[in-house]
Amino acid sequence: MAKEYSRTQRIGDQIQRELAMLIQREIKDPRLGMVTITSVDVSRDLSHAKVYLTVMGQDDFQRSLDVLQDAAGFLRMQLGKGMKVRTVPQLHFLYDASVRRGAELTALIERAVAEDRKHQDPSEE
Repeated sequence: MAKEYSRTQRIGDQIQRELAMLIQREIKDPRLGMVTITSVDVSRDLSHAKVYLTVMGQDDFQRSLDVLQDAAGFLRMQLGKGMKVRTVPQLHFLYDASVRRGAELTALIERAVAEDRKHQDPSEE
């Protein structure tokens, strides 16, 4: 029977869970918005991890990225205490625009459907 998930995927999932709790409990910077970690991609040699995140209710996501990048060393140290791995990957925080883009596409589709309904049903005019 083949493995369902590779080791890097399992480590990425664990990093995602641990970071979500650490950011919520340990980072007290007021510049940090409501951060949601959408995914973590770990390199095959486990030396680097790309942490994709979204920031809710805040258009200036760069400020939150800067706060997290400044705290990356602290977060990595805390991950080392909580995880049972030999080396903890270096953390690189990146903004995940897929959520925002998905919302924009949904709004476009809804607007197109509404326009289509207006042109099909002349009784509403």
